[in-house]
Amino acid sequence: MTVAFFSGKGRRIGVALGAVSAGLLVLSACDKPTPLATVTVGDNSVHTEASCYNDGKALKQGDIKGCLNKKADKTVKVAMDDKVHFGVDPSVSDHGWTLFINGQQAEQEPFKKTYRSIPGSAFFASQTGEATADKTQVSIVETKGKELLGIWHFELKKTS
Repeated sequence: MTVAFFSGKGRRIGVALGAVSAGLLVLSACDKPTPLATVTVGDNSVHTEASCYNDGKALKQGDIKGCLNKKADKTVKVAMDDKVHFGVDPSVSDHGWTLFINGQQAEQEPFKKTYRSIPGSAFFASQTGEATADKTQVSIVETKGKELLGIWHFELKKTS
């Protein structure tokens, strides 16, 4: 003969407290995901987390060059007459963001909206208007004054 040490209600409360405790333990071990950046061309859309991110704080000066030179994990096919749409989380646009092309800053002033569109030809033409390489790495860089806070990479691959 077995004796119940807890009533049915007591067991349910104990199980519920155990489940809550286990859930909190699991959540405390998780890393907070970085904000997402998205590139859309036509009906093809890709998004990625930051290649380099320090939870909203400035990246270390010594890490920036290496971060800017990392290769993109996501590729989008772009025709010269396509529109390339860039989107960032509102937390990124609050600080401002700019585009880097092949590791070089392409704009002087940060953009403060969550979404923008740029013609595909802008990524595959030189200053003189001549066609250039078949692929270009575009990096979205979150800025706050002179500090860099996050870097997201995409490869744009030219289609005919």
